Parts: sequence; C-alpha cells; structure tokens
Amino acid sequence: MKVLIVGGTGTLGRQIAKKAIDAGFQVRCMVRRPRKASYLQEWGCELTQGDLLRQKDLEYSLNGVDALIDAATSRPDDPRSVYETDWEGKLNLYRACESIGVKRVVFLSLLAAEKFRNVPLMDIKFCTERYLLDSSLDFTILQGAAFMQGVIGQFAIPILDSQPVWISGNSSNIAYMNTEDMASFAIAALSRSQTIRGVYLVVGPRSWKSEEVIKICEGFSDKKAKVLRVSPALIRIAKTLVSFFQATTNVAERLEFADVSGSGIELNAPMEKTYKDFGLDISLTTSLDSYIKEYYEVILKRLREMEADLNREQRKKLPF
Repeated sequence: MKVLIVGGTGTLGRQIAKKAIDAGFQVRCMVRRPRKASYLQEWGCELTQGDLLRQKDLEYSLNGVDALIDAATSRPDDPRSVYETDWEGKLNLYRACESIGVKRVVFLSLLAAEKFRNVPLMDIKFCTERYLLDSSLDFTILQGAAFMQGVIGQFAIPILDSQPVWISGNSSNIAYMNTEDMASFAIAALSRSQTIRGVYLVVGPRSWKSEEVIKICEGFSDKKAKVLRVSPALIRIAKTLVSFFQATTNVAERLEFADVSGSGIELNAPMEKTYKDFGLDISLTTSLDSYIKEYYEVILKRLREMEADLNREQRKKLPF
C-alpha cells in the first residue's frame, strides 16, 4: 500500500512516517520545505513539495496513492489564521481525495472538539469530522487529547532550569499520550477494516492533574518547581492584546486553546474498544511517569558529560 502523509514534519507526523516505513508501507510525504525534511528521505520516504492551499500540489501528491494520513496542523509561527491554513486546507485536501478517488483516509482529530467550538483549532477539527462523516470517504477518525512531548516544554524543562511553571487556576485532568503510541494507531487503522468509518477516542493510560505532573518532574529532576497560577482573566487580556495585530493572529487563536486546558473538564476516555478494534496491546502503551523519567535520565546524563569539559564559571550556569 502506498500512503501519503500530510503533516509529516510535525511532532506526530514524523512518528507516523517512521512507523509506516518500518511496517513496510510505501510512504510519500507532502512538505512545504523539502530541504528541512531530508531526514524523511533518509528513512525511506518519497517527498513532494506542496501546500494544502494549492489544489495542483494536492492532486500531484495524491496521484497513485492508496491511502491518506492527515496529521497536518498549522505551525505556531504561521502568521495566517488557522481558518485559512487548516480549514481551507482540509477542504482542498478531502475534495482532492474525492475527485482523484483516494477513498481511505485517517484523520488525526482532538478529543471533545464539539465542546469547544469557540476555540478555532477545536472548531476546525469538529468541522472536519462533520465533513468526513457526510462524505463517501472510508475514513478513520482518531480523537487524541494531548501529547507527552508537550509536557517536556511546559513542565520538565522549566523545572530543570529553575524557571517558573505556568498553570491555569482551573487546569483540566489530561490523559497525555506518547506520539509514538498515537502513530501506532494511525498505522494500524490502514490494515483493520473494522475501523473504516469509525470515530475513536485515543488517549493515554490515565489522566493527570498539573500538580501531579509537577511532582513527578520534581522527583526525577531533584529540583523544586516555581509554580505560577494564571487566572482566566489574565489569559483573556493576553488574547485581546495580541488580537490587535494582524501578524499575531495565529498566536491569538492558539491562546484560545487555554480555554480547553483550563476548563476543568477531564480529557480522558475509556480505551478498551479502541485497543480491540486496532489489535494493539494496551500494556505496551507508554505511561507519563516512565516517559518523564526516561527524559530526565537522558538529559541529566548528557549535562553531566558536558560538565566534565567546562570550567568552574561555566559549571555555575548549568541547571543542576
């Protein structure tokens, strides 16, 4: 089977590409900047240059493929609105699939998107799901919560570097998932006919409070966290300020996502049916505490190796 992956240079997309290659698929990735995606070629992926907003690029990239995996999401530094890059791009992508005859589609969505239509990214995910449900495509929709990789930037690194950790005053319990595990579901869907036209909740083994995540990081880093709670009112002020400037449109829209993580709604779901339909072993799914432990073991080892080559003044600047 030949598979086209869009979003292949993203945190999740690159894991999907690697697992697809390892599983024996022929993999093509449509990317905007091929030079920055050379590692995908080294893994064995074919690259095509393209943009979701250009119909000819999509038709060229989809030509000759059997299935599509859509892991594309606009980048935080994209100056355009997510409604332009994501929503218009999704419409172009799936219309191209229908016109060319690529029926099999796996779409990476977000859990509880229907509850947060006021958040642009969630609204787009919800509307894309509705589009697929009304289409003739053989889709599989995977609804994830949040990725463990994001925990590193939000909690693990600031704590290690003695920087403040910002959390919402009413933070949600979140069932974080490793992108490698999410990628396994995306690849498994292609060979599991029972997942066709199915919508699946795909989350980690358990949900975690922000305070619990901080304690785990403190334990493995042997550092005390500096926690700052941010009120919803302050976030609203920040969203208002950045929305005044056209160049920060994408930033303002992403700040809206704080309404999700700070809603107090638990982002978790039962996974028994999902594992059964995809034929995957739940015991092999990464737990958040083991993920954070491994991160600190690796990073602290590297830092200590660096320390051996530094003088006394340079050592004082190291975060341990």
